Order: sequence, then structure tokens, then C-alpha cells
Amino acid sequence: MSGSTYGNIFKIMTWGESHGSGVGVVIDGCPSGLPLCEKDIQDFLDRRKPGQSKFTTKRNESDQVEILSGVFEGVTTGTPISLMVRNQDQHSKDYGNLASIYRPGHADYTFEQKYGHRDYRGGGRSSGRETIGRVAAGAIASKILSTLGIQICTYTKAIGPVVIEPSDYHFEQIYENKLYMPNNEAAQKAGAYLSDLMKTLDSSGGSIECVITHMPVGIGETVFDKLDASLAKAIMSIGAVKAFEIGDGFEAASTIGSKNNDAFTVKNGKIEKETNHSGGILGGMSDGSPIILRAHIKPTPSISQEQHTVTKDAEPTSITIHGRHDPVIVPRAVVVVESMAAITLVDLLFQNMNSQMDGVVKFYED
Repeated sequence: MSGSTYGNIFKIMTWGESHGSGVGVVIDGCPSGLPLCEKDIQDFLDRRKPGQSKFTTKRNESDQVEILSGVFEGVTTGTPISLMVRNQDQHSKDYGNLASIYRPGHADYTFEQKYGHRDYRGGGRSSGRETIGRVAAGAIASKILSTLGIQICTYTKAIGPVVIEPSDYHFEQIYENKLYMPNNEAAQKAGAYLSDLMKTLDSSGGSIECVITHMPVGIGETVFDKLDASLAKAIMSIGAVKAFEIGDGFEAASTIGSKNNDAFTVKNGKIEKETNHSGGILGGMSDGSPIILRAHIKPTPSISQEQHTVTKDAEPTSITIHGRHDPVIVPRAVVVVESMAAITLVDLLFQNMNSQMDGVVKFYED
């Protein structure tokens, strides 16, 4: 199965299935000398693990990470880092009736048509549990970024009809509610909305916003590996994401050039933009402004309402999905979006180190 590897210099390969022995990731290209312990990674994994609130699956997984290689005496060695999380609470019997039925909104049909065989227990590789490897790698990438002074703030911007406007952001409140929203009042409204959906056996979608600050100017390549294109690929590779935006995003299509263009000015001897409609990226490269991206997440496809579908033999049937499923994916996906952004930034930062001959000479002269 190809397509499980991401990155050019800072590379990751995720592995494992939802109901297999475990899931994990191998990270290749991490420099030696980075202080790293399991707690650094566990802090990230705890943000996506199940059972955090009534709005997440009740699957009882501790998601404890094990560092299998690449770290010695608390420091990375420059060799591949292998991380594993063992699956502990698989209820595979919950999926026994799905062996010959295609679930609406899932990858059952496409997976079986492509490979001729599929792991129907929770979706196998198509399960959201695959993102554990991404988050574990993202924790390492985020530590590299932090060392460089680059910061990432990611949060839930919307759940269903509850949308938070930038003027109402209170970033200190993000971790004060289980939905990771930068506004506790909005989180209460979203919680009430989700509670009503749960009574009707339905689910909700939403939006995640990610803000990256202190990025150097010029990160990203100018053609196929543009920073915004690379971020789009990374974020769109997350299973539940159906749309992606940079800066003004969709709104840019309905505005005019004189308003959309960001004028340059000089402040304290430094070139800056007066506005940031571009979302911190010009010509595929970072421009020094905050990079602002959004991921739009579909409603959880596993719902307990009766739905009509077909069997693998093309026979019409109906299905009621049992098991433990999130009524909304968004809160647990916040750290997944952050992780994929961090991995992408580190990879492009490493590529940028040889963009000028002066930089190469300086590195080897030192």
C-alpha cells in the first residue's frame, strides 16, 4: 500500500489499523541533539485520545506512546524514530455485520474496489485512529519549531451553526472547554447543539483554524511545493477534511483586487504588510505575517440512524451503525490539523536551508 509516507527531508510513515495490535509512525530526517521524551509526545496524544467528554467516543484507550528507536539518553540520535501506541480496547464484534455492507460516508466501497479485500473492523487504515501516528510525529515537529521560536495556535472555530468571529476570540479559553473553542460561551452553545443531535442519533461537522506566527520570510517553494499547496495537501490528507482555506480563503473569490491586496509599509525599519488577506503566504512562500489556515470537517459518518445502502453483491439493504463513535470529530481533530501543519513547516524549513549558496558556505565554514 503506497501513500503512507509524507515529506521530503523530514519524512513520516504511519502504520497500523484501528483494530490491529497497534498503530504508530516512523520519523526519518529528525536531526540529532533534540531533547525528546515520551511525555513530549504524550501531551499531544492526550489532546486527541477518546473519552475526553460526552462528545467523544467512549472507546477506552490510554494511547500511551512507546519510543522504540531513535532516542538515547533523552536526546534524538539522528536515526529513524519509531513510535508505537498499542490498541487496548477493540470491540471488533461491533463490526461483524459490516463485512458485506458498504457504510454511507465511509471508505468501505472504494477501499474494496481498489484492493479487493478490506479490514472492516472500524475501517482499518481508513479509521481516524490512523491519525495517532501523525500526532506523535507532529509533537516532534512542534518541538523543532518551538526551538526556532515558531508558534502554532489551533482551535475549533465552528461546530454546526455556532461560529466564532475573530472579534470574539479569547485564546486563553481554548483549553478551558472540551471543544477547544476560544470562547467558553460559544462552547456552551455548541455543546447544547451537539446534545440535541445526539438525541436524534445524528452528528455534526465544523471548522478548525490554525495560526502560525514568527515564520521566517521565504519558506516554501515557488512552483509545485508552494507553502500553501503543501499545507493544503497535508491538511486535506486528514480523512474527515473536505475543504481548506488560507487567509481570506473562500471570501477572496467575492472581493475586488483593491481590497484583497495587502499593502506594504515600513514599521521600525522593518517591511511589513498593513493587512493580511493573503494569510501570510505570497507566491507560495511565507511573507512574515501570521499564517492563517482553516480546515472544514464533515459530520461523523458513523451515526445510529437507520440508513439505506447496498451489500457487496449490489443488494439493497439498510444499516444501523452500532459501536462507539464521536458525534463530532472536530475537537479531537484540532491537534491533528496542528500536527500536519507542523510536519509540513519543518520539512520546508529543512529544504530552505540550501536555497542560497551563502547559507551552504556559512554552514560548512562554521
